[in-house]
Amino acid sequence: MSVRLRLTRMGRKKRPYYRIIAVDSRKKRDGSFIERLGYYHPLNDPPTISVDGEKTLKWLRVGAQPSYTVRSILRKVGVWYRFKLEKRKLPESQITEMMLEWMKENSPKEPEVKEVAVAEPVAAPEEEVAKPEASVAEAVAAPEEEAAKPEASPSEEPKADSGEEKPKEEKAD
Repeated sequence: MSVRLRLTRMGRKKRPYYRIIAVDSRKKRDGSFIERLGYYHPLNDPPTISVDGEKTLKWLRVGAQPSYTVRSILRKVGVWYRFKLEKRKLPESQITEMMLEWMKENSPKEPEVKEVAVAEPVAAPEEEVAKPEASVAEAVAAPEEEAAKPEASPSEEPKADSGEEKPKEEKAD
């Protein structure tokens, strides 16, 4: 039985995420698998990758072949580099030292934050501050004044279709 490390699709329509799995190479893409090794969410910004390094190394040591995409993911997280170092039969202390160096070089870099000079807000003059209070007082007084005014004559009202229809008079023949 040849074992492959590959992705299986999960998630709803147009919102995929993938599991990294160890599977018999003859199985379907989303068929049964032997072991789950991690996940990959490509739609997150930045894409989220999580891999169980020990399980993955176990499968690589026994001859599992990763797909191209999984190999690329393993390179990004450093599992593939560790596997290649172990394949050279280097001592564990040297492998650990080289992995620490690799992590320093490939750690996510923090985006540079540019300092932008922000002008301090200028305090508004007292007159401008008083205006909103005056406009509130005017708004309250306006409905009272309208209620005190006599209603306008019907000729001054704008002609607009209201939702009501006037009943039609029947003509006598």
